[in-house]
Amino acid sequence: MANRRMFSLDVVDTDKFLEMPLSTQALYFHFGMRADDDGFVSSPKRIIKSLCCNEDDLKLLIAKGYLIPFESGVVVISDWNINNWIRPDRKHNTRFEKEKALLDRKSDVYTLSGSLQPTDNQLTTECHTEVRLGKDSADKDKKQCASGNAPRESKSVIDDFFERIWKLYPSKKGKGQVSDAKKKALYEIGYDELSRAIERYKAGLARDGWRKPQNGSTFFNSGYVDYIDANYSEPELTESEEGDRSIYQDEDEYNKLWEELGYK
Repeated sequence: MANRRMFSLDVVDTDKFLEMPLSTQALYFHFGMRADDDGFVSSPKRIIKSLCCNEDDLKLLIAKGYLIPFESGVVVISDWNINNWIRPDRKHNTRFEKEKALLDRKSDVYTLSGSLQPTDNQLTTECHTEVRLGKDSADKDKKQCASGNAPRESKSVIDDFFERIWKLYPSKKGKGQVSDAKKKALYEIGYDELSRAIERYKAGLARDGWRKPQNGSTFFNSGYVDYIDANYSEPELTESEEGDRSIYQDEDEYNKLWEELGYK
């Protein structure tokens, strides 16, 4: 997954887009940053949970035509090819080939293949249902998210879990700024996956010597998302790093050094 993405004003500077709630607009940008090179987002609900958003935002993006959902849980950004153009020699094809085969591309916009398109009546009904579904509980969900109250019976377990994860991270600033709701979301991701995310982030710091680690609060509130299993891809070697490889005649010797630097 690339570290840089683009967004076209033809998409985001329209009445249709700007009339959506700010939380829905923000979720669109987050999906755009975390999509693969073909515009597919592998774990939209996990991203929603990590950002402490509401699923109504996802449903509204689908209803407005900004996302196309699949039965597998994957979504694709409809206007991806308007927002982004990636050089063929740098592009990594999506692993969601089955889902991509169900799409047509017209004027750089993804649509479901003709045989899979719902009728106008179905589309109206489904979109109306999708947007309204969960509205009654939206305020309740947002209040729970804002208060950060984990269930009483598990709060001590979650706090203990967070202490263990916190010790793995290099910068200890801002611990008190991580809410109980966020700790619960981290707990649901699990220790093993978060520890891998931290190691990947630390490897990136070692690779880019000029970078300093984010405050712990920044990483655990949002920064970790790019490094969890579903969103992370191994960095490509730069030309200088490729050149460095040539000085090692023994492949095993090179790989050992690469692992010691934290890149594998």
